[in-house]
Amino acid sequence: MGSAAQSACDFRDQFALRDACSAFGLLLDRWMVRIHSRQLGEIEVNPEQILDFPNGVPGFERQRRFVLVERAAFAPIVFLQCVDAPEVCFFTAPLAAIDPRYELAVTPEDLSVIGLCDPLQLANRDELIYLAVLAAAENGLWAANLLAPILIERRSRRGVQAVRVDSRYSHRHPIGPAGKPGSEASCS
Repeated sequence: MGSAAQSACDFRDQFALRDACSAFGLLLDRWMVRIHSRQLGEIEVNPEQILDFPNGVPGFERQRRFVLVERAAFAPIVFLQCVDAPEVCFFTAPLAAIDPRYELAVTPEDLSVIGLCDPLQLANRDELIYLAVLAAAENGLWAANLLAPILIERRSRRGVQAVRVDSRYSHRHPIGPAGKPGSEASCS
């Protein structure tokens, strides 16, 4: 077999190995994606963890690929780190941790972005992740944006920041102290 044919076979075999490993929940290091986050340092993620935000996030419309990063020291905070722009990272937290009685109101357009067509599908909490974007206010308290939660459909890995059309909730819902000054990771 010629060297070009051998290279093609080796290349095909590498993908077969990757697919076989992935099928059994294994992933070899060379197929991990490295993100050089300004706030979190270098992180490695499985490409299957990358989320697609087809419309970006308001104010960051060009940033469409994100990953969720959890750090035990910051629980229940979850970092929403942009894959392609290391300086873009958001503090988020599960809506249920902020307001267990939060009532979603999502437009049909936002539903379609994440691949849903029926508002009743929002009731299946196992298939969806609901997050509020957090910000540290000048008074040292955290504020949660309950007016525009982030919705992520797990199977398609598609996300949207769903801006409500009513004013039932605030974009500055106070939730508590912002933590110690100089904490290890702050995202903008």
